[in-house]
Amino acid sequence: LIKDAQDLGYWVCLQNCHLAASWMPTLEYVWENMDTFNTSPNFRLWLTSYPTPRFPVALLQNGVKMTNEPPTGLKENIMRSYNSEPINDPTFYLGCPKQDRAFTRLLFGICFFHAVVQERRKYGPLGWNIAYGFNESDLQISVLQLNMLLNQYDHVPYDALSYLTAECNYGGRVTDYWDRRAIVTILADYLNPDAVNDNRYRFATDDRFILPRKTEHREILRYVDENYPSLAAPEVYGLHGNSGITRDLQTTKTLLDSMIAIVGSEMASTGAGTQSLDETLLHTIAHIVNTMPADMDIDSAKTKYPVNYNESMNTVLVQEMERFLKLQKEIRASCRDLDMAIKGIVVMTPDLENVLNAIKLNRIPAKWLSKSYPSLKTLSSYIQDLYRRLEWLQHWYAHGKPPTFWLSGFFFTQAFLTGAMQNFARKYKIPIDTLTFDFDVLYEDSMKSAPVDGVYINGLFLEGARWNLKDNIIDEQLPKILIYTVPAIYFKPVEILKLIEGSRYKCPLYKTSERKGVLSTTGHSTNYVIPILLKTKVKATHWVKRSAALLCQKTD
Repeated sequence: LIKDAQDLGYWVCLQNCHLAASWMPTLEYVWENMDTFNTSPNFRLWLTSYPTPRFPVALLQNGVKMTNEPPTGLKENIMRSYNSEPINDPTFYLGCPKQDRAFTRLLFGICFFHAVVQERRKYGPLGWNIAYGFNESDLQISVLQLNMLLNQYDHVPYDALSYLTAECNYGGRVTDYWDRRAIVTILADYLNPDAVNDNRYRFATDDRFILPRKTEHREILRYVDENYPSLAAPEVYGLHGNSGITRDLQTTKTLLDSMIAIVGSEMASTGAGTQSLDETLLHTIAHIVNTMPADMDIDSAKTKYPVNYNESMNTVLVQEMERFLKLQKEIRASCRDLDMAIKGIVVMTPDLENVLNAIKLNRIPAKWLSKSYPSLKTLSSYIQDLYRRLEWLQHWYAHGKPPTFWLSGFFFTQAFLTGAMQNFARKYKIPIDTLTFDFDVLYEDSMKSAPVDGVYINGLFLEGARWNLKDNIIDEQLPKILIYTVPAIYFKPVEILKLIEGSRYKCPLYKTSERKGVLSTTGHSTNYVIPILLKTKVKATHWVKRSAALLCQKTD
């Protein structure tokens, strides 16, 4: 096809090249061996693709690159939607004469929804756990289905519209369960009977965000242009005002990380031989090794805490000590080899060089993270956190099972929760797959005695909301305070059929503030732990839009 087009002067367009990654080397070969002298001057080769590392660099360097990105800001997003196909086509815009009012108002609601899901991506995990590539095709198919369904039915099929838009068109990209819950909840504010029947229906918290009485295409564009701000407050997207601080911090961190990566590589190449830098690195390595608690004594732990049918926590403790021992050995071995490499005793391998560069930049080496629990902390904070976990496990080993468990201190949190559930199931002879946890947030940070059934846990943090200790409910954040400590929580095993969720908010618990993770061989995400039910006075959907979540550890 490309060869024929070269001879005849045709244009060739290859769409979605990111889906044919295995064919990209062939395309690169065709380009490098193209006979430009015998090619028609009218020949053009167009390639469309999402950003992908598999795209040939030679084609990028020799071609003219054009990007199509969503505009910045709520107003610009909505105006672009109305100026794009098919909404800017008068035939389409006036194509629902039977239900013209419902069509124009719900069309605006979908465009508003499209702008919101685009803008929430700027807020990192508070917007979406995973940054999805929502684009114009999602909007186009949604409004075409709106037009089709309203012409087919005499009533407005809200359930069908919501399912197609949130679960199929936009939701087809969503792979995270909690993001799917959020997108369905957000759309419910824009596709509902009130949005059609109430002339003063607000699409956001501010009175400006209404639809004008005149719903002609040009009138809506004029109203949006004159009344909507370019940079809307986070509350417009369902988030708390503090989310703006989180967004700015994330933008700044991305910028600084890029600068550090550049400066760090120069420092590694030009300053690696200076005596002062070597001395600093040797001092840091020696401090890590010398201050690390002694290696876990697995043999003694197995003797003191043998496998017991009625006490699963014995197995949990031994397995945790084994996991931390592997990490301790990895850190000690890396530090020992790096110390010898800096002194010139052994060769500096690529793995050791990566560890060296990470320590220079106060980051956790990738080699350590491969055998570590998830963490986003800097190296200095990570070492302190690791030592605290080791000391806590050692205290458990020396003094017996604690009355309150530090949930954040576990390497594999799900194993501890399974052990607690298993103890209850074996005690009362109940199948474990018929059990779940009920939750009660306490008024204290730790308890002096263990409960009869279940466990007390502490060490959690709340992001996107705060815990109101006085009323014992989840509440709005105070200004400029982003993360709150949560008191101890009682995890009580109950039968699934007897659990009454009520109006409580089902709050996800994550290991880190990154929230996203990958599916491990155990069937669990590497980051997600368990949903915890929290009492609330407002509707639970409010906290879904706030992206309120519990965390096992802070970033720093």
